[in-house]
Amino acid sequence: MRVVMMIEGQEGVTWPQWVALAEAAEAAKLEGLFRSDHYAMIHGFPGGSLDAWTTLAALAPLTRTLRLGTMVSPVTFRHPSLIAHIVASVDHISQGRAELGLGTGWFEREHVQNGFPFPPMGERTRLLAEQVEIVMRSWREDAFDHEGRAYALKGQQFLPKPVQKPNPPLILGGRAGPKSAALAAKYASEYNALNASPEDAARCRADLDAACLAVGRDPKSLVQSTVVTPVLGESERDAQARADRLLARMAPAGPRRAVIEGGRTRGMVGSVATVAERIRAFEVKGVSRLFVQNFEFGDLSSVALIGALAKALA
Repeated sequence: MRVVMMIEGQEGVTWPQWVALAEAAEAAKLEGLFRSDHYAMIHGFPGGSLDAWTTLAALAPLTRTLRLGTMVSPVTFRHPSLIAHIVASVDHISQGRAELGLGTGWFEREHVQNGFPFPPMGERTRLLAEQVEIVMRSWREDAFDHEGRAYALKGQQFLPKPVQKPNPPLILGGRAGPKSAALAAKYASEYNALNASPEDAARCRADLDAACLAVGRDPKSLVQSTVVTPVLGESERDAQARADRLLARMAPAGPRRAVIEGGRTRGMVGSVATVAERIRAFEVKGVSRLFVQNFEFGDLSSVALIGALAKALA
């Protein structure tokens, strides 16, 4: 199983910390470093957020092997032509290591704070489908027109094209409902079943396979991944102590608080061997890439532990 590290950048991660995390991730031989795309704190770590894609662009020339991307960029933040150019630029700067996670957006408060539109979910779902089409056509086609409900492009000639051919990987995600699975089958390289159990992952895999077959696509060409939030330690006792420290820093209503607390009984708070055994259950259900959330971004020993987990799962 391939392993990337996922950092919630809106929780006050500083630029020196980003550089140190990237260096540690490469030293640990992780496949990639991904970050959230938010502008407002969610989990209770104060300090705000550096812009997601500006951060990734700055990290690109400082790294050599890491895949760099978002999990995920909301369609409410940027025009599709803008995100297409941003990702293509990072792809050039990184010499072909950029990936784009794209989603509907969900955190209403940050939209209100920043003045971003936050239409109802049905409209955001339509925006996602239209943005995906524009981004993919921009990367793949020489010239095109687009006339949609939200966007109109006339004589678009997108240059320069990304380094990766036919395009940087596009990651979509959710619960693999009919619309989501169909969009992924048509355009995505990867589908992320967020916070799934192994059983959830198996159901998603079945639905994704059916959606791929419906459009004549080989289901094996659509990677399935998931996000997990383990707390790793050198020992079981060390992991429990790390979990206690994290929970003490998290907001009482932070959405990952319950995940970490529940992880104590699900084998997701423990030594590398303990957590690896739990995660292998995902692999047999069709998950081949793992996004490991790391809230210990100020402690580089946590990155080394994720590297040990990746080695155990290889």
